[in-house]
Amino acid sequence: MRPVSEYLKTWFLWELLQGLQLTGKALFRRKVTVQYPEEKTPMSPRFRGLHALRRYPSGEERCIACKLCEAVCPALCITIESSERADGTRRTTRYDIDLFKCIYCGFCEEACPTDAIVMTRHFEFHMEDRSEAVIDKERLLALGDKFERQIAADRAQDAPYR
Repeated sequence: MRPVSEYLKTWFLWELLQGLQLTGKALFRRKVTVQYPEEKTPMSPRFRGLHALRRYPSGEERCIACKLCEAVCPALCITIESSERADGTRRTTRYDIDLFKCIYCGFCEEACPTDAIVMTRHFEFHMEDRSEAVIDKERLLALGDKFERQIAADRAQDAPYR
């Protein structure tokens, strides 16, 4: 009896009819499409987007050129050069991040002892030229200044987990 039923299912395209039934059910349900530029979905405060370098409230940059972020980066996208200042402290002279290489893992942010390099929640960025893919120190500091309020709020919200 089983071979006969299998033959009839093949002849009457039973699987196709089951698929069309499923499609028919979904056809009249409410759609959940998000109209992206106008509507935005909720974002986690731990989202990892574009990088930024932070400053202390006094205006001095936080990076002490320990190069831990460069060492821990699995994609080798961070390049740091440093020099010693007159007061004996070390500061960066060059801090570049190649966004084409970066995998946005967040290891650089976790390794930083002074919370200097952070990953913002900003993901709507583009490049019109290949040279814009390498973010230098000045652009990173400008991004940090621009998003400092949001970064500080995320850090305050995330404090119990640190």
